[in-house]
Amino acid sequence: MNDRLVTGRPIDDDLGFEVSLRPRRFDEYVGQPQVIANLRVAIEAARGREEALDHVLLFGPPGVGKTSLAHVIAAELGVPIKATAGPIIERAGDLAALLTALEHREILFVDEIHRLDAKVEEILYPALEDYSLDLMIGSGPGARSMKIPLKPFTLVGATTRAGLLTAPLRGRFGIVHRLDFYSERDLHTIVTRSARILGVPIDAEGAAEIAGRSRGTPRVANRLLRRVRDFAQVRAAGAITAVVARDALALLEVDAHGFDEVDRRLLLTIIQKFGGGPVGLNALAAAISEEPDAIEDIYEPYLLQHGFLDRTPRGRTATRRAYEHLGLTAPAAAPPPQKKLF
Repeated sequence: MNDRLVTGRPIDDDLGFEVSLRPRRFDEYVGQPQVIANLRVAIEAARGREEALDHVLLFGPPGVGKTSLAHVIAAELGVPIKATAGPIIERAGDLAALLTALEHREILFVDEIHRLDAKVEEILYPALEDYSLDLMIGSGPGARSMKIPLKPFTLVGATTRAGLLTAPLRGRFGIVHRLDFYSERDLHTIVTRSARILGVPIDAEGAAEIAGRSRGTPRVANRLLRRVRDFAQVRAAGAITAVVARDALALLEVDAHGFDEVDRRLLLTIIQKFGGGPVGLNALAAAISEEPDAIEDIYEPYLLQHGFLDRTPRGRTATRRAYEHLGLTAPAAAPPPQKKLF
């Protein structure tokens, strides 16, 4: 699942490239204009008062730039950033080591923060509110509480599943922003910028082909650009045009809407095995041999937003647009019930 070319989640092949393509400042950051405008004001105010920025929560689908934005916030504040992930912080001592090492106004970035252990989360509350750690030293009758002061810092948390955050944790973030899928126009700008950084000749039509199949996700756009670059180098003298991009993406089995084989299989399963739906999540997951969470978090958001799938109280339903895209005939709509005359 995570090795899909069009998945928004990072794969091992992305790591080195993402760092080189990552925007450094707000002026380089493309998209999310409302989020950026609000963050500019908050950061300017914090810098003017020489205070730590309020704690920031960024949530949204995978690959839309939460990690990049955290690094941009640190750069705009002019402070270092330490990055970790929720599942890595297993014990209170791990969290204490991270927090006590932070300098004044420094940023701690925690990815997938909804996966923090409950006991670690309890220790984090006073750190966020009062910049102090309350730890129990020892055990049994000799146990004692120790209060460790911390330097003012900013926690930037990122999550793809904001609904799994506990209310007490979410309530301690002063700045909360959702990052949404990108428009094709913004993705066109991102592809053009990334091609320039990578030294790849690309025309406007070639960038548009890649942007249109990137599922609204910058990470996917950059990944497709790199694959098309390889194709262009081997078969088209290195330059990316619309024809080169179409041929490369056809070879990669990424269609005009950014669907890969898994997306098409999901829609075809609903249509052919379940009569177009409605079908329950667990039944659909079993039919395509995927986890229900994967369908809900990775596949569905894009399909729902672009009108290929409906989520009803009775289950998932393929839309008329899904039938048309797959070259199938949609069933005729049922006539409305006739009113009886008495």
